[in-house]
Amino acid sequence: MKLVFELSRPGRGMDVLPACDVPEHALDERWLRAAAPALPEVAEVDLDRHYHELSKEAFGVCDGFYPLGSCTMKYNPRVNEEAAALPGFAHIHPTQPESTVQGALEVIHTAGALLGEITGMDAVTVQPAAGAHGEFTGMLLIKAYHESRGDTARTKVIVPDSAHGTNPATATMVGFETVNVPSNADGGVDLDALREAVGPDTAGLMLTNPNTLGIFDPNILAITRIVHEAGGLCYYDGANLNPVMGIARPGDMGFDCVHLNLHKTFSTPHGGGGPGAAAVGCKALLAPFLPGPTVEQTEDGTYRFAQPEQSIGRVKAFYGNFGVVVRALAYVLALGREGIPEAARAAVLNANYLMKKLEGAYHMAYPGPCMHEFVIDVGPLKERTGASALDVAKRLLDFGVHPPTMYFPLIVHEALMVEPTETESRETLDEAAAAFLRVYDEACEDGERLHGAPFTKRIGRPDETAAARTPIVRWTPEA
Repeated sequence: MKLVFELSRPGRGMDVLPACDVPEHALDERWLRAAAPALPEVAEVDLDRHYHELSKEAFGVCDGFYPLGSCTMKYNPRVNEEAAALPGFAHIHPTQPESTVQGALEVIHTAGALLGEITGMDAVTVQPAAGAHGEFTGMLLIKAYHESRGDTARTKVIVPDSAHGTNPATATMVGFETVNVPSNADGGVDLDALREAVGPDTAGLMLTNPNTLGIFDPNILAITRIVHEAGGLCYYDGANLNPVMGIARPGDMGFDCVHLNLHKTFSTPHGGGGPGAAAVGCKALLAPFLPGPTVEQTEDGTYRFAQPEQSIGRVKAFYGNFGVVVRALAYVLALGREGIPEAARAAVLNANYLMKKLEGAYHMAYPGPCMHEFVIDVGPLKERTGASALDVAKRLLDFGVHPPTMYFPLIVHEALMVEPTETESRETLDEAAAAFLRVYDEACEDGERLHGAPFTKRIGRPDETAAARTPIVRWTPEA
């Protein structure tokens, strides 16, 4: 396949703009390039065909099984896309007067109220643009809370070793010091280590539950109680909310703040760089610090923007990725009180079904039952055959299965983290299991052969070490 630069021919284009009928304004020379940018010059039909060809090389949830652990790559109903594309939502401008966008404000307000009910939180903002951005916002709330009380000695945030990598990064960005606590033999938080870690310098805890091992921590109430008794607050990473939505609420577990990946759990197509959104919910004690503006309903039933009393300020221009919020609201309203927990139970059922199909061959890092995902430890297979987690993942591509998340969580060295999601049928899971088992058998027969997988794709096994150390991220005519 040719690069778009290789399709370029001087003078070709697709503009149909009329001749300029206003005076031209000459920019100061210091703002001009020394030479024009080397942009491709192509006709519209060539550009359309180029992107269509690119799209055929991509793999998404509409192409096949996509069990990317911790990412919840589930099918999203197309009706939610239709809702987000309605002219009254898609064609408005964020600086319009409030009176002209009452429907949009109602969407934000209603979505916040329903997401707050699902999570057990008192207030919600939909301003953050993605999961890690939501974490950042939540931790800013916690920091602002402590500072408002003059409790500036609280400088440390506790993060379990099974946490998402964004958790310690977020805590550091906000200005906290990260304290790592280990997991116990069952994959949950080690309570003794947690008790030793907390103290008068504890600002809070960042925890994902169910965690990245697919385990719902049975000691969750004890965990939040230990942190609260030390004067800290508890932050819930909602990346794995999918298997517990409508069944268990972070607020009832003792958490003070939570972010939700709307582009994972609540129906916006996930992957490819966005757009994402992370609603952040909090208890009443943190509500005064929410980023503004928020949306409130007045006594006469209309909606308006409001500024929280001690707001941390904006975390994103305007009011978040509004189209993602529309999709989330459509999803929640369509499923309702019965459908949301039903989807969660189906996610748990599918994960346990697939794990059971594979556990006779592959070694499970933490035997079930699991929640939404499970972790295969390819270590024993590698020791016997030489086939690594990377080899298994690459070979699955040949059978139309997107690889699971590889080498995460870090506490399992040859990890494959598998999340089937609730939208896959039993037949799909059976086909996926057959692919996993065939790869296992191939590894047992000739593990060295798998080092060359995949064998049927346009791109085979790249030199990933060289790609990481000396990446080529831009095209040049000499390349």
